[in-house]
Amino acid sequence: MNETNDVTALLSQMRNDKQAAAHLLPVVYGELRRVAAGMMRNERPGHTLQPTAVVHEAYMRLLAGAHPTLQNRAHFFALAARAMRQVLVDHARRKLAEKRRDDMRIQVEFEENIALTAQQSEELLAVHEAIAQLERLDARQAQIVEMHYFAGNAVEEIAAAHEISARTVKRELQSARLFLKQQLDRKGVALA
Repeated sequence: MNETNDVTALLSQMRNDKQAAAHLLPVVYGELRRVAAGMMRNERPGHTLQPTAVVHEAYMRLLAGAHPTLQNRAHFFALAARAMRQVLVDHARRKLAEKRRDDMRIQVEFEENIALTAQQSEELLAVHEAIAQLERLDARQAQIVEMHYFAGNAVEEIAAAHEISARTVKRELQSARLFLKQQLDRKGVALA
């Protein structure tokens, strides 16, 4: 049995057996860490965000919320990517609140192994807000963006999860990228 089938089988077991969640983490940990490291790779040099801390916090959040509808590997990793993004956004919000309290002094803080400069926090929040705007306009397109850019799902995997063609996924990604670029340009944030 391959990893995709293992994950899908464990997700199915989790609906009836809470102990299956303990077996899921070792199977998905490496991939979750790779996804988190990929998110961190897009940050500025000197960024000290720890992928391990993000993975652990996101996994705990994901399992804390009852997700009896976790369907398959792609769906799990899409939700995990969303949870990781939310961990980063929550941390960025805390950093910006601290920045305001500290008389707008730019600094790097170390807390829970996650460190962001004020500028990185603002950029992360701008990306989060742009994706939230996209989600209000087109929820499927926002999910496709999360699955592709945050969870690292291949176009074919996304197509299978949404039951659409790979060509449609590519078109949706191109459209979403243009929308996100417009939103970020308005806020003075460059999309890589």
